[in-house]
Amino acid sequence: MLDANVKNQLKTYLQNLKRPVELVVSADDSNKAKELISLAQDIVDSSELVSVTYKDGKRTPSMSVINPENGSNITFAGLPMGHEFTSLVLALLHSGGHPIKLDAQIIEQIRQLPGEFHFETYVSLSCQTCPEVIQALNMMAAINPNITNVMIDGALFQEEVTERNILSVPSVFLNGEAFSVGAISVVEVLNKLDKNAAGRQAELLNKKSAFDVLVVGGGPAGAAAAIYSARKGLNTGIVADKFGGQVAETVGIENFISVSKTEGPKLVANLEAHVRDYDVDIMSNQRALSLAKNGLFNVTLESGATLSSKTVLLATGARWREMNVPGEKEYRGKGVAYCPHCDGPLFKGKRVAVIGGGNSGIEAAIDLANIVEHVTVLEFDSKLRADEVLQRKAKSMGNITIITQAQTTEVKGDGTRVSSLVYTDRATGESKEVILAGIFVQIGLVPNTEWLKGVVDMTPRGEIIVDERGQTSIPGVFAAGDVTNTPYKQIIIAMGSGATASLGAFDYLIRHSEETDTKAA
Repeated sequence: MLDANVKNQLKTYLQNLKRPVELVVSADDSNKAKELISLAQDIVDSSELVSVTYKDGKRTPSMSVINPENGSNITFAGLPMGHEFTSLVLALLHSGGHPIKLDAQIIEQIRQLPGEFHFETYVSLSCQTCPEVIQALNMMAAINPNITNVMIDGALFQEEVTERNILSVPSVFLNGEAFSVGAISVVEVLNKLDKNAAGRQAELLNKKSAFDVLVVGGGPAGAAAAIYSARKGLNTGIVADKFGGQVAETVGIENFISVSKTEGPKLVANLEAHVRDYDVDIMSNQRALSLAKNGLFNVTLESGATLSSKTVLLATGARWREMNVPGEKEYRGKGVAYCPHCDGPLFKGKRVAVIGGGNSGIEAAIDLANIVEHVTVLEFDSKLRADEVLQRKAKSMGNITIITQAQTTEVKGDGTRVSSLVYTDRATGESKEVILAGIFVQIGLVPNTEWLKGVVDMTPRGEIIVDERGQTSIPGVFAAGDVTNTPYKQIIIAMGSGATASLGAFDYLIRHSEETDTKAA
């Protein structure tokens, strides 16, 4: 099943096991089941601490990773390859006693959760977001035996996906009821299970001393800013909803200089690891609500906590732009999607549309064309804006139709899922309807600045206006990355602007050191 190189890597990883791990495999005569049996044997051959037994299970093929000491159970329904192979390796390590990289307080909170929690998580094996969710739930299952998680390959268990009307992944069910769709972290899961968790976190955050530099946002710009600040010896904090931002949902990255090719999740993991190399206070799963100045700068969070700092660096990035047409919100997750790599496999053999003719839109159309029956690309302008190489590739494929001067006006459905899309031909004014099962929206980004309106100067598009040092209209407040009026939204440019803004903050602190020290006191 595994090639020699992967087997050697697996053997090296499994040397970290500290206690026995049992695999329980449920298999039939299908090809996937035979591959799963082969995978299980490769794992057993990689460590003397791993054993395997075969039993009939609820789902076939499936493999459970069990810690015989505490009875923890993590199940993979399907063949956990692709991006999910890492989730399997981590499940083996955590079940086998390898330390879990969570704060001791979080681990204890998970261990003390009362009740039983049976999670079922539907994924596609090409989904960039799914491994993060699977690993979060698997860590919780490894810590508390009253928590179980089943990773279900949606493409393999299509009947379940259809029965539960799952059109977006990762889709998480708890004790049989819908729990969440999309990215969710351990802390966010805990906040939903333990209603007092957010309040306790806010109390701890309120006790923190003032920072020299507080970075708001955990994408490439925020990470670069935090590293540069910490290297200057500044007391640096970084507060973010999630680490990585939009990059976490990016599949192929081929224009990051010195790295010929990488993937979003891998780059995000490297970013976070690099930040953690320095003395940076990372506060994740926290969203900024307001910014004010009262001597020091105060950033109030949705959790109710308030953080203080001598300078603030805004790097909140951007999110996918919505169509803002009737039916879009109603059918989000029911056919309207924003991540073709995550949700594309759920539309295998069906007809879909991609809204947007830029690089993201045409790349999405090309990827989807290899999965679905047909892709219709709708572009508002009279011509595509994607790179010529992408346009040629799309036009060479036999199942992509490109329509320009098309203004999407409505999403239609039967109440449970999308059935068609209505658009206006801008050249003729005629209204037309396209019958389809899915709509992938790829029409650019919107800066995350609603919470800053009236606080700092912005462009009409809501981008924060910065000078050559990254400073905003408020002295001591800096900004970087996609949230600013920087004309080109690229990862490498965001990192550079993060470094620039951080150095600008450092320069500001030097020039105003006496003033800021007095306010901090």
